[in-house]
Amino acid sequence: MTDKKSNAVMKQVLELGPVLLFLAGYIYLREETLTIGGRDYDGFIVITGLFVPLLIASNAALWKLTGKVSRIQIMTLVMVVVFGGLTVWLNDERFFKMKSTIVFGIFAALLGIGLARGQSWLEFVLDGAIPLTHAGWMALTKRLTLFLVGMSVANEIIWRSFSTDVYVAWDTFGQMAAMFAFFISQSGLMNRHWEEEGDDKTDA
Repeated sequence: MTDKKSNAVMKQVLELGPVLLFLAGYIYLREETLTIGGRDYDGFIVITGLFVPLLIASNAALWKLTGKVSRIQIMTLVMVVVFGGLTVWLNDERFFKMKSTIVFGIFAALLGIGLARGQSWLEFVLDGAIPLTHAGWMALTKRLTLFLVGMSVANEIIWRSFSTDVYVAWDTFGQMAAMFAFFISQSGLMNRHWEEEGDDKTDA
């Protein structure tokens, strides 16, 4: 029992630790300009460069601890590596800032393709973790698709219209809070479509 609790705590540390360290590093370096290899980099780009290997290491440790990494975590890691790498290589913070726009957009597009085929790819992504009926998965997927489109638009507005400080707050806490609020708001739908003994309830 103690081992399970320890593993649960370690899992939380590995999932949230990189984000919190990114925030702390940004706060510490945001006013700094560092010269590396004869090239000047501002604090945001330096901490982005450090965040990429940190996230890779945390996902590797998470996989070793639990034996698996979710599809969403793998997708996020790939996008961070690609756009974080471009940010450092081209010395342009815009690439990292547009990362969430593209991630949310890709997920919305994929879910939309699944819906057009009469399928809920959200159920596949979540490995069927929630015991919902087919109608429930379809309704939740439709709502999440619209929500992700909104999140993609919101990210574009925020990084283009506000300061880097505002963007970092949005990227580290705002997006997480918005996702949490969305799923909490869907509790009524989930209750109506909770699958018990094969029953399928219709969406209201």
